[in-house]
Amino acid sequence: MEIVGRLTQDAKLETLNDERKVIHFSLAVNDSYRPKGGDVVKLTNFFNCSYWKNASLAEHLKKGTLVELSGRVGVNAWVDSNGEAKASLTFHVNTIKLHGRSNREEVPLSAPTDANHPTEEKENLPF
Repeated sequence: MEIVGRLTQDAKLETLNDERKVIHFSLAVNDSYRPKGGDVVKLTNFFNCSYWKNASLAEHLKKGTLVELSGRVGVNAWVDSNGEAKASLTFHVNTIKLHGRSNREEVPLSAPTDANHPTEEKENLPF
């Protein structure tokens, strides 16, 4: 599945006991629809995301950055201390494409998402 949205806060890099690293961030995805005979309804879905492949991307994942993610969706459900049922959407990220920031800072349009596949140098082509 692919989703596009903006980060709601700066990403956080976590190092686990076994030295593996994971990036956690939250993404807001805007959507809208028009029910038959009604006005446009706008809504925002929030996803708690985790990315395991390249810890160095954490420094580029800042609040407001527009990103395109591919991966799989999950749901966490629980009952809070008041007995109310709660749920949250999760997204297990496979690839990340950076599209820019809302505050007009320059961000690379794409970044390597897998340390095993370094970016190739571009040849000096005449076109």
